[in-house]
Amino acid sequence: MLEIRELTVDVAGRCVLNDVNMIIQEGEAHVLLGPNGSGKTTLLLSILGFPRYEVKEGEIIFKGEDITDLHTSERVKRGIGISFQNPPVIKGVNLGSMVNICMGEKTDEITEKTLELAGKMNLSEEFLKRDVNFGFSGGEVKRSEILQLIAQHSDFAMLDEPDSGVDIENMELIGKMIGELLQRDYLPSKRKRMGLIITHLATILDYIHADRAHVMLNGRIVCSGVPEEILSGIKKNGYEGCMRLCQK
Repeated sequence: MLEIRELTVDVAGRCVLNDVNMIIQEGEAHVLLGPNGSGKTTLLLSILGFPRYEVKEGEIIFKGEDITDLHTSERVKRGIGISFQNPPVIKGVNLGSMVNICMGEKTDEITEKTLELAGKMNLSEEFLKRDVNFGFSGGEVKRSEILQLIAQHSDFAMLDEPDSGVDIENMELIGKMIGELLQRDYLPSKRKRMGLIITHLATILDYIHADRAHVMLNGRIVCSGVPEEILSGIKKNGYEGCMRLCQK
């Protein structure tokens, strides 16, 4: 469903991604690991088509279509969604209205459908009346982001560190809902949605069985394989040590 071919991306005139290749098949969940500044978030935002991320070489193929030059809005319409690590505060727009927008509801009123979905994330009707991310705690921001992503019904969901700054209670709920979003409780042959998850702590993997893991260093994918083996290699040898083992 998604193929990234020899992708090189500049940000503010600096090369951040260099010759990145990745394939994610329908129904798969992949995890992306790497140190800060290695290019992980840049990859997600390049897939989504943020303007300041300039593709110098390569292609992004989604559902058989080259979307490399498409506007962000067109990529979202085709089924790509994201939850941000540090989303902005949006004053004047309440969370309920935002969820309605994500679901395609043409009303500012909080609908029963929105209330039901928010209830799964332990978010009350009063919480839905608050401006998006204004005064939210870390756990509330994460639950709000996942709620909006679920409401979009995206075929391909990208999640930027959904397990960072989250306590155990929130992590269990977030993990469960991401699992539902990515249809991880379905038989593999029945899964249609796919995901790409950035994580530092790998806590999310206690709740979501990923199909494949990738390690990114200095803007390149340097290692890919079974998540458990990749994580074990990182814990024992660090990112660069894991890369050397992969390349033997």
